[in-house]
Amino acid sequence: MRILVLDTIHGGAELAGALRGAGHQVDEVDVYRGQAGIPIEEALGRTYDLVTAPVHLDPDHPLLRRHGPAVSHHEMVKRVLDGRLPHPFIEITGARGKTTTAHALAALLPGPGILHTSTGTYRYPERELLWKRSITPASLIPAVREAERIGGWLVAEESLGVAAAGDVAVLTSPDDYPVAAGKKSAIAEKCRLLSRARTVVLPPGIDLPGAVAADSMVSFEGRTCRYAGNGISGSFENPLSLLPGYQTPLALAAAAACVLGVDPAPLGRFAALPGRMAARWEGDILIVDNANSGTNMATTIEAARYARELSGNAPLTLVIGEEARAICEGFSKNEILRTVSTVAPAKTVYVGEGYVAATLDAGLDAARAITPAAGAIVLAVKTWR
Repeated sequence: MRILVLDTIHGGAELAGALRGAGHQVDEVDVYRGQAGIPIEEALGRTYDLVTAPVHLDPDHPLLRRHGPAVSHHEMVKRVLDGRLPHPFIEITGARGKTTTAHALAALLPGPGILHTSTGTYRYPERELLWKRSITPASLIPAVREAERIGGWLVAEESLGVAAAGDVAVLTSPDDYPVAAGKKSAIAEKCRLLSRARTVVLPPGIDLPGAVAADSMVSFEGRTCRYAGNGISGSFENPLSLLPGYQTPLALAAAAACVLGVDPAPLGRFAALPGRMAARWEGDILIVDNANSGTNMATTIEAARYARELSGNAPLTLVIGEEARAICEGFSKNEILRTVSTVAPAKTVYVGEGYVAATLDAGLDAARAITPAAGAIVLAVKTWR
């Protein structure tokens, strides 16, 4: 089959390689930079049996008008996998909470397995880091192959949807934002792809026919989480249950575990992840680390509240901005300014292009220099880690 793969930046090059390995004749086009594959003009003049593009590509791109409609990268990855899959295989997507949900689920699954996240791809139970890549659909392919090789499970984050190849697909948040040059809704695209999955677990605030609502199985009262579903029932206590940013991932992980026939009781020992509300003390200064790829206004406000609670309302320095412009769900300048206004910190360090502090580390160094003794620092920089 002659296939055209669009967008080499966001996993298209890897997808093209996999398709060639499967025996197809493949052209690829770097639709954003024009630096890889063949030129747009050349692709416009050829004919193809199939075209695949990421869901975030402008539907009015000349190559889609000429050769579309396109199969999404997610759907093409499922074709490449061709039924050779690990079990259980859990796919996780959403604007925020993916990494926490993925780590929580991986902590519950017995035996060998692979955890594929934006923080890295790890082999369990050793938790050995195998590699660090993006969570584009194509990056799922090597994770699936490694899980299959070791005869283990796979828990995988995916951006902007799922391949719908696994046993369970989890949506972590109902948050929406425009994609594809503002012509598509991110949540609509995610739900379209989720609807093809065998079993779907959903957070509060969204509905999908036939899906499992996490709050139909899981409830919280203070630090206590109670769960009941698929013949499994019980409870666990975890102080992270008090944080909205952890409560939903814990609920989703518990519900997905019940669906898989796994008791989620060990989540009582689940600890905060680096960059996701992890608190530490440097001398008498508290640092609450909320710098990750899902950082936004809501999580920053939550982090500031948490820091004030832990520090006894100490003077707070907010380190805020966007380090990595390649992150799909950005942290806009207007949203950053609204966040600062709402948090009302004693001092603020801005991070990103055009600021003195260009990186998270530089922002933290600047905050240390201006934060008084017995103060608190909140890191709220959107970045890949």
